Amino acid sequence: MDVLDSVVIGGGQAGLSSSYHLKRRGLRHVVLDADPRPGGAWQHRWDSLTMADVHGVAALPDAPAPQRSEERANVAVARYFAAYEREHDLPVIRPVRVDHVTSEGDLLEVTAGDRTWTTRTLVNATGTWTRPFVPRYPGMETFLGEQLHTVDYPGAAHFRGCRVLVVGGGASAVQFLGELALVTDTLWVTRRPPVWRTGGFDREAGHAAVALVEDRVRRGLPPRSVVSVTGLALREQERPAEALGAYHRRPMFERIEPHGVRWADATTGPAFEPVDAILWATGFRPAVGHLAPLHLRSPHGGIQLDGTTAVADPRVQLVGYGPSASTIGANRAGRAAAVAVGRYLADLGTRAG
Repeated sequence: MDVLDSVVIGGGQAGLSSSYHLKRRGLRHVVLDADPRPGGAWQHRWDSLTMADVHGVAALPDAPAPQRSEERANVAVARYFAAYEREHDLPVIRPVRVDHVTSEGDLLEVTAGDRTWTTRTLVNATGTWTRPFVPRYPGMETFLGEQLHTVDYPGAAHFRGCRVLVVGGGASAVQFLGELALVTDTLWVTRRPPVWRTGGFDREAGHAAVALVEDRVRRGLPPRSVVSVTGLALREQERPAEALGAYHRRPMFERIEPHGVRWADATTGPAFEPVDAILWATGFRPAVGHLAPLHLRSPHGGIQLDGTTAVADPRVQLVGYGPSASTIGANRAGRAAAVAVGRYLADLGTRAG
């Protein structure tokens, strides 16, 4: 039986960082990536997101980050990841979509269709992009217009001449409104009032934000996004939309009707607002369904971590989960996961030959 030291699931930033650090430690591993090409979730981002919009894609280990430019982020970052894989000769296998991971005695078995890999440890780096979240609201199935999620965003020009309802209080919603308000009528609703960040956001502030999210996963709670604790900020390119009133927010509606949405309480505006399209910028959930056979979830609903190590099974590392589901934390998590894998194998007294 061919037993690996580790299997990394996911070929995005966190997965490549983990692979780099595993290789440096001489640990025999493979990276299983579901996409047919390098680029992780970045290759699927909307075309209007450029490298000028991206606030510092964190550099992969031993590689400078892509420069700010007007180039599409889904092209530039994918090229950057591809070059990194080649330069460091990382053992990426694609496309491989993992179905499940099971425990077979002291070992783990990773299954994808009719293929299996046996390993002593696992680094899960599947992120969130493949699990878009859309909340359920009464009447949403009756809506006669278009409903899209962030993953489907086709660009502002698609909505020209439509009245667009943007739902969600995160950075993506702010960016979409910044584009849409310049070409069509918009309406913004969020579950909670948005918290706007007035100060700067340097590296120290970023790490402080990550620490707050880390505290949640340390306690086994479902992770929140890093943006949820950093607050929102408008970039210069969003100021014209602000001047048009795009960031005047209304609370969540009560129900959806065929031609719009309705509120039970009309004190914040009209009881009914007609809309032609609903854009759900309502975030994502961790893509960890394939880990279900390992029973990693705590009674609180999240996967409890000590650093990147799953408390319920120390053979398993999670990166791109909770605090490392952002470019701020992904590289640090990749290194931490590799260190933890090395420590586990040292304690075990073995590694793959």
